[in-house]
Amino acid sequence: MFNFFRIIFSPIIAILDFITKYFKTVVFLTIIYFIVSSNSDSSLTSIEERANLQKIELQGPILKVDKVLEEIQAAKTNTDIKGVLFVVNSPGGSVAPSVELAYAIKELQAVKPVIAYASGVMASGSYYASIWADKIIANPGSMIGSIGVIFQGANVEELMKKIGISTQTIKAGKYKESGTFSREWNEYEKEELESIITDTYDMFITDVARARKLKKENHEEFANAHIFTSRQAKKVGLVDEVGTISIAQDELYKISKVKNPIWTKEDKFDRFIDKIINEAVTNFSLKFNDGLKAY
Repeated sequence: MFNFFRIIFSPIIAILDFITKYFKTVVFLTIIYFIVSSNSDSSLTSIEERANLQKIELQGPILKVDKVLEEIQAAKTNTDIKGVLFVVNSPGGSVAPSVELAYAIKELQAVKPVIAYASGVMASGSYYASIWADKIIANPGSMIGSIGVIFQGANVEELMKKIGISTQTIKAGKYKESGTFSREWNEYEKEELESIITDTYDMFITDVARARKLKKENHEEFANAHIFTSRQAKKVGLVDEVGTISIAQDELYKISKVKNPIWTKEDKFDRFIDKIINEAVTNFSLKFNDGLKAY
């Protein structure tokens, strides 16, 4: 009986025996196969289907923008790329990285066409990031605008008293403790912070007016932290067209003069890892990061 089963399962036993003996070799050859296969695909793509358009996405709160800036720079220096679709779905974020993105897009637009597309929310800092595109096209259901600046900080003085905690401070400079969380701000501290907010807001509306060819003196119509629907945003001049992403793509094909559009492809695994990391950083930063924001 044993011999009978041995004969029946001998093919399977032989395969398992081979794998056991040559496991490392099999793994090595498998890795080599995928490397060669990947290189062959990339070589084929580079020869027959070289990408000529690139999509760059700005998703979620603007806090850490290194990856987006790298993508913008790569598109700027890649002579094969003839145009960029900047897809935005973000409520805004910190002022400095928003400005960094805005001027990176401005430099990119100086050498090749850029269409900004509002896929969901293009507000405050993310709108700032988009203003220098050749055109801004908004999804019919998008929310646009909220052009304003805010500085927030908690006052936990009463809580500290209840649990028996007090702060000790040694400082040099009258305004060094402006924005502290341990007590109510003094009037001169509020005035100091207001001057920062006012100057930053002026920079914001000045750039928007210049980029969108609007009159700065009319900023209360298009700025002042108003939130617009796509159609309302078009009426005040914040967007050029209301339409879906296919409309945005068609516009990019037209102004880039690309007749056979081939988009760059992003590795799915890298995209997944980036998403996990970005969400973790965003959640942490939103909970623990007070300060000047373009939300």
